[in-house]
Amino acid sequence: MKAAFWIAPEGDDNAVALTPVGPAPEALTARPAFLGTPAADALIRRCARTAALLPQLADALAAQRAGGRNRLFDITEVGEDDRRLIGEALGEGEVGGVALMPQGVTAQIAETLFAGLWRVRFSDGEGRAVADYLEVGAIPEAVREAARAAAPELMIGAPPDGAMNVMPVLAEIRERMAAWAPGAPAHVVTLSLLPMSPEDVAFLQATLGEGPVRLVSRGYGNCRAIATGARGVWSVQYTNASDAVVLDTLEIGDVPAVALAADEDFADSSLRLRAIEDAYFR
Repeated sequence: MKAAFWIAPEGDDNAVALTPVGPAPEALTARPAFLGTPAADALIRRCARTAALLPQLADALAAQRAGGRNRLFDITEVGEDDRRLIGEALGEGEVGGVALMPQGVTAQIAETLFAGLWRVRFSDGEGRAVADYLEVGAIPEAVREAARAAAPELMIGAPPDGAMNVMPVLAEIRERMAAWAPGAPAHVVTLSLLPMSPEDVAFLQATLGEGPVRLVSRGYGNCRAIATGARGVWSVQYTNASDAVVLDTLEIGDVPAVALAADEDFADSSLRLRAIEDAYFR
């Protein structure tokens, strides 16, 4: 079986192997309906701050556009009751992941049940929590900021023995990196369609390197989008129920669309969040 980009070729112990980072599958499903319980009623009565926050989030979602500036809501200092109620009301959605920021800060990213509304928690190099935000936008800004730290140019060494197609692929990637501009569509290289030897895959892995962002989406099928060490180059893999790669691509461009919220997501999320507010918080 031909190896996928971030899976070691058979028999090669030195190739990079990636374990997806992000919420576990069971954490990406809707939670039981806590808000309709007596315990939730008592919690809501104690949490005026959360009750005031929800309409602000709904307004921000209604006004948001995919290419617009993100809106941040700082919940770092909220009390434990409010923090629990926010988590129960917003839940966890289909996209999650990790972004490694400068100065050793890690951003844990989780989409809520309302697409386009994200929970982003930051921790320092010692694992201590330093900030907690709700963010309205197509993708948290931490993802793009971390991805910008990757190398702006691709250095390609001499081809290895046994190489078949890796050099033309790398040349195409380097050319597209130089040509891409913000707002332009991504260029996709479908590795699944290319005959690639184990030496090709290992050399491709080593040349691109590992990047600072790893995202997992479990919307219409499972997908992982991982930034490589080359700026704007992403490994995007679709997997089946057994986590076997069924489509293996490289995307050169912005954050892959599979992880982004769209304009229609913001409008729908705003309506659904207002319904939650009307039903339980008024």
